[in-house]
Amino acid sequence: MAVRLHERGLFTWKEWATTLSEEIAAAQDRGDPDHGDTYYRHWLAALERLAAAKGAVGPAEMTARRDAWDRAVRATPHGQPILLEAGKE
Repeated sequence: MAVRLHERGLFTWKEWATTLSEEIAAAQDRGDPDHGDTYYRHWLAALERLAAAKGAVGPAEMTARRDAWDRAVRATPHGQPILLEAGKE
């Protein structure tokens, strides 16, 4: 997603690197031991932060999409591709 949004001009790689670094530093300040197993959460937080800051998505839409993905993940058998359609109510 980050590559695609960058390709569409939503943010520069410098903005991405800065935002991701800030998210990692903030997590470490909150006590994240930075063993590598939480990296994806920092990556996702940075992507969500940039998308919101650039006006690509509002808070309500962000919550709705996050919830839809959560439902899709839970509805998808292990080893199968996750399809967002599987998360529809």
